[in-house]
This record gives sequence, structure tokens and C-alpha cells, in this order.
Amino acid sequence: MTGRSAVSAVKAALKSQAVETPSWAFGNSGTRFKVFAQKGVPRTPREKLADAARVHAHTGVAPTVALHIPWDRVDDYAALGAHARDLGVWIGVINANVFQDDDYKLGSVTHPDPAVRRKALAHLLECVDVMDATGSRDLKLWFSDGTNYPGQDDIAARQGRLAEALAAVYERLGDHQRMLLEYKLFEPSFYTMDVPDWGTAYAHCLRLGPRAQVVVDTGHHAPGTNIEFIVAVLLREEKLGGFDFNSRFYADDDLMAGAADPFQLFRIMYEVIRGGGFTPDTAFMLDQCHNIEEKIPAVIRSVMNVQEATAKALLVDAEALAAAQRAGDVLAANAVIMDAFNTDVRPLVAEVRTELGADADPVAAYHASGYGEKIVAERVGGTAAGWGA
Repeated sequence: MTGRSAVSAVKAALKSQAVETPSWAFGNSGTRFKVFAQKGVPRTPREKLADAARVHAHTGVAPTVALHIPWDRVDDYAALGAHARDLGVWIGVINANVFQDDDYKLGSVTHPDPAVRRKALAHLLECVDVMDATGSRDLKLWFSDGTNYPGQDDIAARQGRLAEALAAVYERLGDHQRMLLEYKLFEPSFYTMDVPDWGTAYAHCLRLGPRAQVVVDTGHHAPGTNIEFIVAVLLREEKLGGFDFNSRFYADDDLMAGAADPFQLFRIMYEVIRGGGFTPDTAFMLDQCHNIEEKIPAVIRSVMNVQEATAKALLVDAEALAAAQRAGDVLAANAVIMDAFNTDVRPLVAEVRTELGADADPVAAYHASGYGEKIVAERVGGTAAGWGA
């Protein structure tokens, strides 16, 4: 492949990319210790969709918006889906919430009380109803379930309760719908999490069937974990359903994607591309909060960071890398990877955005648009959206 044809192929791949934005990223959110409220944040799901549409307008590659139920609960989900389409975006993944009610102090679907388990399952099935109404393909499940002390509950029994609930939800899914199971090493349960790692998530999904897939949150791993290895194995087993992109320095920091370790994001995207996962079957989602920075520009920047990491991964010279690997030339193989990572792809990605009808510099275009000042002036009164609202 010549240099010119290689660049054309990279641009074509980038134009096919879709990064899903999360509705909750536009509301007031932060840390366990403090949420710094901002002016102009959305008060309703429709205003969240408007902000997400603004991100898509400037970047050209953020066409879907994830909802979180009940944070985004409305009376008419079909109408909400139609409103999203009017704005130029679509409803993406539906996220369940079985971690905020007082009843879930000891767990939701793994709670020792059958009544609490029934309540949690009813909510998960409600989320499938939302999928039906909005046309969403994916249901994302994350459970805060776990224990804080040895002996608090029966670890194996909780796995059985989890499997029972997942099976009930899986049975309810339509033929075109999928379940994405997320894992988290710790927090809020510190002795055991009921879905603590990719192996546990994989085992449950394997038992359920092909429409149960694992979702990898890049902030949910122990320090030093090789996330791209997990990605490679899940792709090989056809069980990688998607990502929750964010950055971490210490734990589940939920910082902007690509901010803390852009090299890691590049390595992950390289494995996705190498393993055949750069397709619509892999959901590339952002899952992050913006506590001290402006929310819409932060989401725009995150989308840009994913784009740039993807462009660099697409530039890896696969033939040269394979040749070095066959020859056992460690330094040459590493140099191929580093050459791609060290390439300044910003002009290339700017061209892609322009050709998509978006903006070469999305952040500058957003600030020049006056949208930020407009929503501050208009969104006065009411209750600003945030965690739990």
C-alpha cells in the first residue's frame, strides 16, 4: 500500500468511527467528596440531548447518546427518541441503575432478600422496555453489589443469584438487542465485588449466549493491569461488546479519555484494530464526569482524543511489524509501534472532520458558536441534572 493510499484508508476508517457520549457527563457530577455545580447544565433529558448534539455537530463522530435510567426517565421514551433524531443524534446504550436506592445497601440482584432482588430485576426489565421504545440495541449493566467484610454473605450463593437475574434479562432481550456486562475491581464494595474482573464477566456472558458481551471500562483495573491484553483475549473469544472510555491516575478517576495515559489508549485501539474489533459491533462509549472543567468542551476534547489515538493505531505498519516479530527483532518491532504513536495526526484528523462537514478545531468552533453563553442565559430555574437527578 502506497503512502497516499494508506492515508486514504486511514481517513476512510476514521470517517466510519462513532464515539458515544453519556448523558450524565453534561450534568453536575464529580467525586465522592464534592460536586462543583456549573451554570447552564441541562435540567432535562432533552437538554442533555441538545448538548450531545452540539458535540456531534462539531466533531462529526458522536452520533449516539447513552441514557441512564432513572436519571433520564421520561413519560414517553418514543418521543424522546424522536426528539433526539430531530437534533441529529440517536439514543444509544441504556444504562440501568441498581445502586442508589437504600434497598440496595447489601446488594441488588445478589441481595440476600428475595424481595429486593425482585425489585432490582424489575428495573432491569424496565430498561429493556426503554430499549424497545427508543430503538436502542444495547443494555449496559453495572452492579455495585458486593461485600465489605469476610463472612458478610455467601460468595458463591451471590454468584448464583447474579446468574439467575442475568438469565432473566437475557431471555427478555429482543433478537437484535444485546447485554453488555461491566466489571469493576472495587468500590463501593471493598472485600468482594460480585463482578470484579473481566474473567467473571466473561464467564457469565459465556453461559448466557452470543448476545451477552463484556464491556471494558478503562478506569476499572488495578494499577499495572495490561488492559490491551484483556481486549485482545476478549476479541479472540468474540466477547468484547464495547468500552467505557475514561482516564485514571489512581483508580476510577473518570477523567477525560486519553488525558492521563494517551499511550495506553493508543495501545488499546491498536489491539481493537488488529483484532478486528473496529466495527459497529464494538460500542465505543465515553463514561466520565467533569467536575472542575467545562462539560461540553471536555466531552469534545475526549472525542478528539479517541479520534487521535485511533488514527495513530491505524498508522501502525502491520507488514513491518509482522516482519520484525517473525525475525525476533525486539527493537525493530517496538520502533514500528513507537513511530505510529509519535506521529502528529492532528492535521489528518482535522481534514477528516472537515470532509465530514464538522469543524477542523471543534473546541475553538464550540467557543466561537456562543452556545455556552446561550445555555447559561436560557437555563435558569428548575433543577440542574446531576448524579441522582
